[in-house]
Amino acid sequence: MNSNTSFLNALNFRRSVRVYDDAQPINSDIVKKCLQQATLAPNSSNMQLWEFHHITSPKILQELTFACLDQSAAKTAKELVVVVVRKDVWKKRANANLAHLKAIFGEKKLKDYTKREKFAIHYYSKLIPFVYAEFLGVFGYFKYIISWFTGLFKPTYRQLRNSDMRIVAHKSAGLAAQTFMLSMAAEGFDTCPMEGCDTLRIKKTLNLPYSAEINMVISCGIRKPEGVYGDRFRIPFEEVYKKW
Repeated sequence: MNSNTSFLNALNFRRSVRVYDDAQPINSDIVKKCLQQATLAPNSSNMQLWEFHHITSPKILQELTFACLDQSAAKTAKELVVVVVRKDVWKKRANANLAHLKAIFGEKKLKDYTKREKFAIHYYSKLIPFVYAEFLGVFGYFKYIISWFTGLFKPTYRQLRNSDMRIVAHKSAGLAAQTFMLSMAAEGFDTCPMEGCDTLRIKKTLNLPYSAEINMVISCGIRKPEGVYGDRFRIPFEEVYKKW
């Protein structure tokens, strides 16, 4: 089986499963492996502003099921994964990227770096702090105004408000979540992404800081036949595909 066939099999196998088979266990180590693979997902500026909370404790599963509005996808799940956005740790992640680059380039004076190396160093030491820094929401609008005037004369990055950066972080977390679900499908395990939940209760249960945000909760298990409502439905491709 070639890699493309394997991918198509996983893609076609993956469905949002609402009811899991209680008699069919899943392997927590494989779920963890799939989460490790999820960290390979593309993400904005390689900032990796995410956390993955792998829930196996019966007590916490019960609490999160309640927070997920008692959906059958949560109630019958063997395990849950909570994908958390941590935009608040941007400084730590930027410094980690910077340390990694310096380890690759070698510790030396700034003037001794190549043009390409200087760009990468400045990206995480200067640009990322400018983009992510915020003060009561005011600095974001200041940056937005600067980008708006700059955009009158040349293309420029415009998503600089706090709300914009939240969207950026959630998009990256969503890419990781999809990678996780496809990895689970490749292992023959089922998942269901859930956004209908009480995020405040989930944060309290997991003792997350106020600044953390819940991206989605993903249930895990082995499907029952009734767990999938029917054949997959998609809007005709011609309606959503635009070639220019």
